[in-house]
Amino acid sequence: MSKQIKHYLGDKDVQIILGTLLRVGVLVSTAVVLLGGIIFMVTQSNHTVSFSEFKPEQAKFSSVAAIIKGLKTFDGLAIIQFGVLLLIFTPIARVVFSIFSFLMEKDYMYVIIGIIVLCVIITSLYLDVAH
Repeated sequence: MSKQIKHYLGDKDVQIILGTLLRVGVLVSTAVVLLGGIIFMVTQSNHTVSFSEFKPEQAKFSSVAAIIKGLKTFDGLAIIQFGVLLLIFTPIARVVFSIFSFLMEKDYMYVIIGIIVLCVIITSLYLDVAH
């Protein structure tokens, strides 16, 4: 019977992973927004825009379901909104990863703090969407 070797991530490993996660999240979301902007400009180049009026109630992509539906049709605005969602979810992914790294270290106080932070973020996002 072989011994099972447990390998825990060191503090430096966790910091490298978290930094990489944030960097990749920002770069991917930037690339998605840029792609969406290019598609939007190519497909909407003949439309004129009136900057004197702002009607947020006419926003087509104000929900995640609408954004996903717009992605299926390669709508430039939906792709831009998806890039913004990726940017929003990047720090959320960081909090989730931190919770798991604290669990592996058996540092339960920080697990609880991380879960509270995650609940606050999710609640604030939900309340913002609900109103």
